[in-house]
Amino acid sequence: MALSQRLEFRQSQALVMTPQLMQAIKLLQLSSIDLAAYVEDELEKNPLLERGSEGAPEPEAQAGDFDTGAPGAEGASEGENGEWIGADLETSRGAIEDNLGTRLDNVFPEESGPAASARSDDAVAAYSEWASVGGGRGEDGDYNLEAFVSAERTLAEHLAEQLALAITDPARRMIGQHLIDLVDEAGYISVDLAAVGEKLGAPAAEVEGVLKILQQFDPAGVCARNLTECLTIQLKERDRFDPAMAALVGHLDLLAKRDLAGLRKICGVGDEDLVDMIAEIKRLNPKPGLAFGSAVVQPIVPDVFVRQVPDGTFAVELNSDTLPKVLLNQSYHSKVSKTAATAAEKSYLAERLQSATWLIRALDQRARTILKVASEIVRQQDAFFVHGVQHLRPLNLKTIADAISMHESTVSRVTANKYMATNRGIFELKYFFTSAIASADGGEAHSAEAVRHRIRQMIDAESADAILSDDTIVERLRAAGIDIARRTVAKYREAMRISSSVQRRREKSAAR
Repeated sequence: MALSQRLEFRQSQALVMTPQLMQAIKLLQLSSIDLAAYVEDELEKNPLLERGSEGAPEPEAQAGDFDTGAPGAEGASEGENGEWIGADLETSRGAIEDNLGTRLDNVFPEESGPAASARSDDAVAAYSEWASVGGGRGEDGDYNLEAFVSAERTLAEHLAEQLALAITDPARRMIGQHLIDLVDEAGYISVDLAAVGEKLGAPAAEVEGVLKILQQFDPAGVCARNLTECLTIQLKERDRFDPAMAALVGHLDLLAKRDLAGLRKICGVGDEDLVDMIAEIKRLNPKPGLAFGSAVVQPIVPDVFVRQVPDGTFAVELNSDTLPKVLLNQSYHSKVSKTAATAAEKSYLAERLQSATWLIRALDQRARTILKVASEIVRQQDAFFVHGVQHLRPLNLKTIADAISMHESTVSRVTANKYMATNRGIFELKYFFTSAIASADGGEAHSAEAVRHRIRQMIDAESADAILSDDTIVERLRAAGIDIARRTVAKYREAMRISSSVQRRREKSAAR
């Protein structure tokens, strides 16, 4: 058979990931903190992008039955240097009303009148006073040290200061500094000392001796290799490490199980002495290193607000503080494009203009999508907001996706790292998606989260004389119309970190 070349035309369908689509997908799954960092990076790279004005006028409000706060209205606003194209993620109310089938309203009217003018004058006066002293400088031109926040001392710095006073030999100090660098945030060293000695070229006994010195540093219990050693160091410092206490610390597994009979036998003490020893253990610090330079806890900033209005419906609105305000300066682009002489300069400006346009559209689409998904979640889980977690309905991504005509993957990206502030607290959007548990009488299915909440309520209400076993919980749930297996109850109980019935009986008996 002879080989030959020929041309063929074929028609097919394929999904092409354009740069615009990839950027929109990336922004959709970012949290508000990550989105702010991404936009800040784009502002630094693109000279055509500018931050939006905080004082931009808001679109006029319209009364509605189901209040769903919109990102805003997309349009042009005038800046100091000329005309601006794009807006601070303010989308058209009419478009969102068409998509959601709801009428939108700004429940919080903008402040105006003498009160607002007075606050504005106070702000200007405060800024002028701050500027007159140079933002941290005093009237005499010197810096005011109280205007600067001091840095928090870390655990490594605290130990290094003590090391400089405790050890004078350079070789031993080097070993000590290396061990300090291996201490984790909780204050523990979880490495093999023989490997450390081999790496530093020092005998294992020398490394062990330096570690003993470090374990005498403040805070008590630091540089321990395990919990037993950490508690032992603290007990020795308090002069409470007698043979009975040593036996108790050496059997922490029995203490965790609340096996008081076994502990009394091992420690050789009575009930009263054992209770005192356990109380002494509870007063110790199992993680002494957390008192120094612990990581800053980032507070959760809700992306959506949900609240009930007087007519009984729910108002859903985006948190405007989490929406980056980005503008495109068209006049600056026109001015710079006239001075572009080479093809490379013109190509760069065209690329930056296209990138800025894509970013503004992607941010706008992200705000629209979050609002649509959040509004549908509120519609599906309205009983939760009225009656609580016991009335949480089974919900999956497909239900939301079908209701708003989107793909399940899009809904999954929207609900990742997004939070909703409600009258019952702040919840991640994924919290409202729970699996279904069949009803024993063939009725409506129950939400897995609601079942877990009911299990916790049963266990919290039990008494020391009537501890509920997993089988008993299964029987009570089936009597309430919930068809659930024993292994499922055990799985939910362990996920909520609730101990078994045997351990709970020991704990409540000891607490008497």
